[in-house]
Amino acid sequence: MAGRVEAVGRAVSRFRPGDEVYAHVHKGAFAEYSCVPERVLGPKPANLSFEQAAAVPLAALTALQGLRDHGRVRPGQRVLIVGASGGVGTFAVQLAKLSGAEVTSVCSTRNLELVRSLGADHVVDYTREDFAGNCRRHDLIFQLAGTRSPAGCRRALTPDGQLLLSSGEGPGRWIEPLGRMLEAVVLSPFVSQRLGAFEAKPSGDDLAALTELIEAGEVAPVIDRTYPLPETPAALRYLETGHARGKVVITV
Repeated sequence: MAGRVEAVGRAVSRFRPGDEVYAHVHKGAFAEYSCVPERVLGPKPANLSFEQAAAVPLAALTALQGLRDHGRVRPGQRVLIVGASGGVGTFAVQLAKLSGAEVTSVCSTRNLELVRSLGADHVVDYTREDFAGNCRRHDLIFQLAGTRSPAGCRRALTPDGQLLLSSGEGPGRWIEPLGRMLEAVVLSPFVSQRLGAFEAKPSGDDLAALTELIEAGEVAPVIDRTYPLPETPAALRYLETGHARGKVVITV
C-alpha cells in the first residue's frame, strides 16, 4: 500500500500527518484507510507516484530479503531467477545485478526483452528450454514461479549451491507451492546443497533502503495493469491467471 499519513498515535515519532509513505501489510490494503504499525512504514520514493509506490513493498521486500538475508548473494556469483518477469522477479533481477551477480532469468517468450531490459545477463525461455537440462550451474536458484520440484532444480545447482523458494505454481495454486517448500526443507539435510523457503517480513528499515535505491534510479517497479478499487475482483482474477508482468495495482 501507499498513501499519505492521516493521523498518528501519541508514541509515533518517525512520521506525521501529511507524510507520503508506503508499506507491506498483511491485510487491509484494499481500502481508503488503513491502520498500520509505525515500524512497517517507509518513506515513499519521491520520484514515484502512489500507484507506482504501491507496487513496491511486498515484491521488493521479498526480493531484497531473499537475496541479501537468505541467499547472501555476493559479487561474481551465478544467480538463476525462475519467474523473473513477475512481481518479485522483476525486482530480484535488478537487485541481483546491483549485488554484482551474473544473472540468468527464466520467463516466457513474450517477457524475454523485459527481463533483459532489467539487467539479466542471460535469459531462458521456459517454453523452449529446460533450465535444469542445460550444462550451466548456478550458486543460487531463486524460485518464484514454475512447477519444477526441488529435486529437479538441484541439477542446475553447483555442488554447494542454494535453492531458495518463495512461491511457485501448480494445479493447486496454494497446495503445490507449499508442497515444494516442504520437500525442500525435508531434503536439505541429506544433500550437499542448501534447500529452503522463506516469507518476507514487513520492515520499514528495508523500505527506507529501497527508497534510496529507487530515488537513485537503480531500481524501478514494473506495473502490468491498474484497476480502480471497485474492480478489485477483476484484478484478482487477472492476477490468478499467472501471466501478469510485474505488478497489478489497485487505485483508490
